[in-house]
Amino acid sequence: MGTKHQGDSLLEAQRAKASLPPLYKVLLLNDDFTPMDFVITVLQKFFGMDREQATRIMLKVHNEGRGLCGVFPRDIAATKVEQVAVFARDHQHPLACVMEEN
Repeated sequence: MGTKHQGDSLLEAQRAKASLPPLYKVLLLNDDFTPMDFVITVLQKFFGMDREQATRIMLKVHNEGRGLCGVFPRDIAATKVEQVAVFARDHQHPLACVMEEN
């Protein structure tokens, strides 16, 4: 009898997992023009990072070509990508922010 209950709860867990919306990674992409300090500002302003965290991600973007800002539900990820794009454009920087399914 115990086995049946375990099977039921496993099935419920799989159903619950299946109904969760997919999450999206938000990434900053490296370019040769955006100042490092601006990237740090973006990470602090839009992703709630402290200066140390933001500096770490900025260096990852600089050295590896891209850096993970966070993982979010689709709507939030899309909003953050748009906010970063507008902010970068307003400051005349070509900083690119993209989202991809996690």
